[in-house]
Amino acid sequence: MKVGFIGLGAMGAPMARHLHAKGLLTAVGNRTQSKADDLAAELGVRAARSTDNFADCDVVALCVSLDHDVLTTVEGLANVLRAGTVVVDHSTVSVETARRAAAMLATHDIAFIDAPVSGGVEGARNGKLSVMLGADEAALEKARPVIEAYAARITHMGGIGAGQATKAINQVLVAGINEAVCEGLALGEKLGLDPDKLLPTLMAGAANSWFLEKRGATMMRGEFTPGFKCVHMLKDLRIVQGIAANAGIRTTAIDQAAADYAELVERGQGEADTSALITLKREKPSQD
Repeated sequence: MKVGFIGLGAMGAPMARHLHAKGLLTAVGNRTQSKADDLAAELGVRAARSTDNFADCDVVALCVSLDHDVLTTVEGLANVLRAGTVVVDHSTVSVETARRAAAMLATHDIAFIDAPVSGGVEGARNGKLSVMLGADEAALEKARPVIEAYAARITHMGGIGAGQATKAINQVLVAGINEAVCEGLALGEKLGLDPDKLLPTLMAGAANSWFLEKRGATMMRGEFTPGFKCVHMLKDLRIVQGIAANAGIRTTAIDQAAADYAELVERGQGEADTSALITLKREKPSQD
């Protein structure tokens, strides 16, 4: 099997490395050409200059930032891939974008899987991602060896769009947990509690979470090297807001998180880790 990978950012590059370790990777591509050139040279695979360079692939995986990026890339792939090829999109985009991408490819008899991931940069590096899929069963089985290269869990949630719908729910929970952890730790600081005692105490009980374990100590030290950037969280939350509005639910947690991350981006912290949210929580609210 020949596999191509497009999108070599903090998540995509380690995912591509896992494919190479399994002997599956043929070509890599990235919007910034130098990233593709560097990784291709490191791994001894082809650096794509355009979607044409993926024409011989059996499966092409994507991990890009924006809905527009997905649709533009899929449009290019639709014109060069053979019938029967599978495109697996690991990006976080809207349900509608997933369905549009699938429809674009279907006219060329190319299968599409929306397969967003959760687990952060650590999960990508360790090959321990949770992958939530919207796909036809036959397409999933063809692409399964690819996804298994970097997944700890693969869940077939339903048809096209079901993966992105599941990721939207995931992001509601992640954003809500981030809000609570950052607010709680900021309060702990104000109350003069020793973080070396506070953090392990919280982790030993019902308050524990991935975010508290992985980001609690670093955020209290003011270290915000990105695993997941604020600007990407804001993008995801805006997608979630649209989905939630259509579903007709109350969106208190979603809206507060979106407002907070929008403020962080406006303050120039868009490239910081989402744990930079604690910098807002430390501030006394305005009296407006």
